Amino acid sequence: MIEHDVLVIGGGLAGMSAALHAKQAGADVAMLSKVYPTRSHSAAAQGGINSAIGVEDSWEVHAYETVKGSDFLGDQDAIEILCREGIEDIFALEHYGVIFDRDDEGLIHMRGFGGTDKSRTCHVGDMTGQTILHVIYEQLLRLEVQSYNEWFVTTLLMEDGICYGAVAMEMISGKLEIIKAKSIIICTGGCGRVYEPSTNGLIVTGDGLSLAYRAGAVLMDMEMVQYHPTTLPANGFLITEGARGEGAYLLNANDERFMLDPRYEATTLAEKASRDVVSRAETIEIREGRGINGCVLLDCRHIKDRILEAFHQISELAKDYAGVDITNEPLPVCPGMHYLMGGIKTDIDGRCYRYNGEGIDPLPGLYAAGEAACASAHGANRLGGNSLLDCVVFGRRAGVHAAQYANDTNDVNISEQVIQTEEQKIADIFARATDERPATLRLEMGNIMHEFTGVFRDESGLLESQRRIGLVRERYPQISVDDKGRVFNTDLVAALELNYMLDCAEVIIASCLARQESRGAHTRTDHPKRDDENWLKHVVIYRTDEGPAIDYLPVIITKWQPELRQY
Repeated sequence: MIEHDVLVIGGGLAGMSAALHAKQAGADVAMLSKVYPTRSHSAAAQGGINSAIGVEDSWEVHAYETVKGSDFLGDQDAIEILCREGIEDIFALEHYGVIFDRDDEGLIHMRGFGGTDKSRTCHVGDMTGQTILHVIYEQLLRLEVQSYNEWFVTTLLMEDGICYGAVAMEMISGKLEIIKAKSIIICTGGCGRVYEPSTNGLIVTGDGLSLAYRAGAVLMDMEMVQYHPTTLPANGFLITEGARGEGAYLLNANDERFMLDPRYEATTLAEKASRDVVSRAETIEIREGRGINGCVLLDCRHIKDRILEAFHQISELAKDYAGVDITNEPLPVCPGMHYLMGGIKTDIDGRCYRYNGEGIDPLPGLYAAGEAACASAHGANRLGGNSLLDCVVFGRRAGVHAAQYANDTNDVNISEQVIQTEEQKIADIFARATDERPATLRLEMGNIMHEFTGVFRDESGLLESQRRIGLVRERYPQISVDDKGRVFNTDLVAALELNYMLDCAEVIIASCLARQESRGAHTRTDHPKRDDENWLKHVVIYRTDEGPAIDYLPVIITKWQPELRQY
């Protein structure tokens, strides 16, 4: 049995931020990741990290634009913290060693991103996430934070409603271990691969969401799934919003800048409107016959010099995977599943919550941060550049609070028998010899989710997706794996991941059905208007023996009342 004060599950930027600050707060901290930490999906963040450090900017303006971007579903206490505290966190990152790009005066250069009038996205070329991730990992190494790399969590351990550890598999040996901790912080990212295609890496499988859900935690706003406007159609690879921030255009088959069409309500910001607005416009253009093989065109030719200077990665991706030199010809792009605004419901200190029969209260010992969490800093639509900031700010706050909780909490006894239950799950998978494979079910699930819970939704489609995902769930107990060994068995890991993803698919569909309006990324064609009178509230969901159960929570409003959202 392994013991620590604080166990961080997930080695991306939120996990690293949580581990770093829990360690600095005096806790014995360990970080566990199913990949080597610097391979976490945070490394794929290209465009940058927001901060209102410009002389003509302020955290209040950043907060208002984030609230507006959220379509007024974001909790404004969390948004204020994100935008206010994020300024000092940017300077802290620089002191740790993140060398942000500079302007001609030597100040941090900030590019424009969607949904904002200000240029406030700090960046390192188009490799910002990777750079920050490596720098923070260096700090963890300096502080000698224990890191369990290539370990996979199979369950959280609960006793009398309190989380006190986890069972995890060391992938290189296949051995299961109990990791005892006074507080757990889930930082496992979103559930992008529930959809096909997705901009997310193959490792983004909703592990932490499902683990928390099964442990009794409440999930919130799971219907809010963001599609990114510019992805490559063949594989979902992301083409950063930073290109549009620097002036790239979107064109349809008629060579028209369709974002200037008044019906899309974005004539001021055009291509730099919020992601949900641009993705809907693209989808409409394609559906109405003005697309090109299911795509629209991203035109970067007029910003050739800027592409050559600051966007090496997307230029190479376009050449390698689309055969397009974006400095000389437009690039076919389409909307692709990108980000989950919902997640494990937390407060501003990262504490998770449970349903107590009448309402919700904190779930002792369990915390979350980053995309796995829903402090509701993004509401119904996240602004580009706010995700890395979310990881840094709320990862820090969760780490500090979890360390304090651990310091004030007594030890608990754990029976080694919990290992036997997890071993039996693996034995059952190995014992089966069927033709049902995890990859087959995973692809079916992804296609169902993309077709029926994508940019546009309606009740009949959602009910059909619920039926089809139910059939996939019924087949899951029959899956078999070819590799029966225990040493780095990725076939086994894929089978276990699929179970997590099916949980996520079910709660996304249930949440989509519950919200009978259109708001942000959630567009119901059978309920096309935003309805503040009835739906200015969060959809929360928790697990019961009969399946997902729905409840609601009010939106926290501090300064900004809902208004018409136009760009």
